[in-house]
Amino acid sequence: MGLPKPYHRSYRPMLNGAAPIGHDSFIRHPQFAKSAQNSVRGFLLLLKDMRALFDFVEPGDANKDCYSFRIHELLFRACVEVEANCKAILDENGYRPGSDRDYWNMSDYKKVQDSHRLSEFQVKLPNWDGNGAIRIPFGSWGQTTVANRPALKWYEAYNCTKHNRHTNFQEAKLKHMIDAVCGVLVLLSSQFYTDEFTTAPMHLVMDFPNDGFELAIGEMLAVKFPNWPPAERYDFNWDQLKASPQPFTQYTYP
Repeated sequence: MGLPKPYHRSYRPMLNGAAPIGHDSFIRHPQFAKSAQNSVRGFLLLLKDMRALFDFVEPGDANKDCYSFRIHELLFRACVEVEANCKAILDENGYRPGSDRDYWNMSDYKKVQDSHRLSEFQVKLPNWDGNGAIRIPFGSWGQTTVANRPALKWYEAYNCTKHNRHTNFQEAKLKHMIDAVCGVLVLLSSQFYTDEFTTAPMHLVMDFPNDGFELAIGEMLAVKFPNWPPAERYDFNWDQLKASPQPFTQYTYP
């Protein structure tokens, strides 16, 4: 028995393994997510600018420690998108930071791991030269409690260059920027599968060997999704459920 209703801003496969393909899926329902298209558009612009950077810096192991103002700009923008998506997921599922503060920080964002299994997502860069083609941006958050989840190196690089760029500018490295962009893709994939909210037909599987990766939002990267256990998959008839005044439910965060 799976879950009878989908959570807000949370894609999970159906109990029968089906994915929400089509323009009438639950992902496109107006109550599923606020301003979903804007979240995707921000990421597509990031990808466009990252492609432009690759005209000058070849994506590969040899250049992973390169740093520059352009790389720093993309790192900064990607981390802002990460924060915005985490906050949207938490907020639309009814989570609040607590009575001791009125702002959000990484101690809040780490909770999204519990509802979206971020640590299990993998992202592939098909044009990467070397061993770093597959990234797991939230990998360090797996198998730990919220309090014990370590800082993400790419997010630390964003923070230290934001607060003291003159001293820490060398941390605006290509590898950190790549992981941050992949982190945005993981968050979007965990919410919207591969849907870009356009009128074009949705793509299915990348033309790669049977490695489990699918062509992701933006069609530049590939993503491998978590293997959800049956009890945590969705199990509903959307044609029936969408007629309900409240077809979605909220995830209860610890």
